[in-house]
Parts: sequence; structure tokens; C-alpha cells
Amino acid sequence: MQRYFCKEKKEEVFTLSKEDSYHITTVMRMNLFDQIEIVYEEQVYICEIVELESFVKAKIIQQIEKKNKCSYQVTIVQSLVKEQKMDMVLQKCTELGVAKIIPYEASRSLMKLNNKQDQKIERWQRVVKEAAEQSKRVEIPIITQSMNLSNLVKLSDYDRKFLCTTTENNQNLKKVLSKVPSGAKIVFVIGPEGGFTKEEEDCFIQNGFIPISLGNTVLRTETASLFIMSIIRYLDLDEGKL
Repeated sequence: MQRYFCKEKKEEVFTLSKEDSYHITTVMRMNLFDQIEIVYEEQVYICEIVELESFVKAKIIQQIEKKNKCSYQVTIVQSLVKEQKMDMVLQKCTELGVAKIIPYEASRSLMKLNNKQDQKIERWQRVVKEAAEQSKRVEIPIITQSMNLSNLVKLSDYDRKFLCTTTENNQNLKKVLSKVPSGAKIVFVIGPEGGFTKEEEDCFIQNGFIPISLGNTVLRTETASLFIMSIIRYLDLDEGKL
């Protein structure tokens, strides 16, 4: 059953967005009385389509139990990469349960947003929304404005802040997660394709970011975020939380 996020509700009837209405009527070719899932304020409802106009309307049939979330509220700080790779990171991290993604304009980032930031973020928000619907999530990850080093080191609303490095003697991911209590807000900073500069690494560490290793092989920047989220997802499955 198709899932859609909705912000407009009047009594027992939802009014879907123009984009979702188009998807329902033109792409999916649904009919009156077909059923869809609607997420409203993180609650999931099975609904029946009652109107197929410019804005589709659907009436609640029943509320269903939502699935458990990840043990941690995870933020990924992803150094900017080319469009296709960035789309993959956004999509797969959403499927795996990320809460927030912060684009980072690192010193060695090959991609710069310049004056296209608003357009890019609008597009990225569509990517994560579609991925959240496909993967049956009850919330859409937040995509923030891009940040530079001076912004990132000021991040304070986290229980743990981690910097992913290629230095062999750093703690590994599994070890550091075993010390983090369930429900904690954690952030991981992932470097660009050319890696962090020494100045960047030193600045992060001096500002409370804990350097960690993702293993004895060097992962591509777009692989690192998926590796982190996959490990967290596996730990939740192993402990029966998902």
C-alpha cells in the first residue's frame, strides 16, 4: 500500500499536497475508494480515497501501530559530493533511519553549492520524503542548510559527537556505540573524497569531536554514511528493537 505524508487534516479527512495528488491520480492511476496509508504527526492511518480532484482527499478507516524507531537519534554530517552520490546517501540513510543530514562544505569538497543552495535543498527534501514513504517511516529526515567548519564545531545539542577518520589507532564504531545509552542524540562527521585536512581534523577534535575508525579499509565518502547507519540498524535488529 502506498504511503504519503500529509500536513492538512479536517476532522476525519486528509487533503494531500498537489504533488502527491498528481502521483496518486496520474502515476498510480488510483480510483475512488482505493486505500492508501497516510502519516500525520507521526501517526499512521489507513485511508480511503473519497475525492480525486486537483487535491486528493482521503478519509480515515483506521489508525495503525507505528514501527519502532532507531535506538539513537542519528545526524550525519555529509561532506558534499556530486549529485548522483549525494542522492544515494540521502535515500539510503533515510531508509536506514537517519534523523537529520547536514551538508558540509569541507575544504576538499569537489562540489560547492554557491548560489544554488535553496534549489539543492528543496530537491534533497523531495528525495528524503520519497525514501521515507517507500521505507514506511513515520517521519521525514531533516535536511539543514549547508555548514562550514566554523558552524559545525559549534554544534552543541548532542550527547556524543564523532569524527570519522582513517587513523588506525582510533576506537572503532562498535566499541564507541556500546558506551552510548539508548535514545542518545549522536552526530557523525564524514569527510570528502580527498579526506579531511589536518587543520580540519585538529579543529574538530579540539572542539569535542571524538575520532573513530570505520575499519582497516578506507571507505568512499558515500559508503561511510551507509556503513554507519547499517551498523546501527544491525545492532537494533540484534537487540530486537526493530
